[in-house]
Amino acid sequence: MNVKYETLYGRSSGKDEWLTPPPLIEALGEFDLDPCAPIKRPWDMAKTHFTIEDNGLEKDWFGRVWLNPPYGNFTKYWIDKAATHGNCIALIFNRSDTRLFHDHVFPNAYAILYLKGRVKFHHVNGKQGDYSGAPSILIAFDHENADVLENCGLEGFFARFKY
Repeated sequence: MNVKYETLYGRSSGKDEWLTPPPLIEALGEFDLDPCAPIKRPWDMAKTHFTIEDNGLEKDWFGRVWLNPPYGNFTKYWIDKAATHGNCIALIFNRSDTRLFHDHVFPNAYAILYLKGRVKFHHVNGKQGDYSGAPSILIAFDHENADVLENCGLEGFFARFKY
């Protein structure tokens, strides 16, 4: 794929990068790779991070992947790469009426955890923001991560699609 990098990641000011709250990551266990990490971050989401400078969509993914992709028209490319990789949990907004869900999420998800309430993401300086503008879900792209979602203790509704 040869898409302008800025298009895939969106703008790069601090208010356009939102970090997953640490308790959410901790509940899911250790990850080997975060392919969408901010350059400057107050905590790590995985052992290895690809930033906008690395273009994580174009690089080879390895191990267990944490994916909090840039939201927008190109989220589908990140979801497709997660599905191809398999060993991945992704966090995106729950907008199940969209083409993204019907064409990319539902055909590839092994399980979805519909999180109860709204996530309070953090700014890159570590400060917690307000509640997000939409509900969020966690998507597992293989059996093992589906089991993790089912047993992680995060509040919400768990649905398994592939056994």
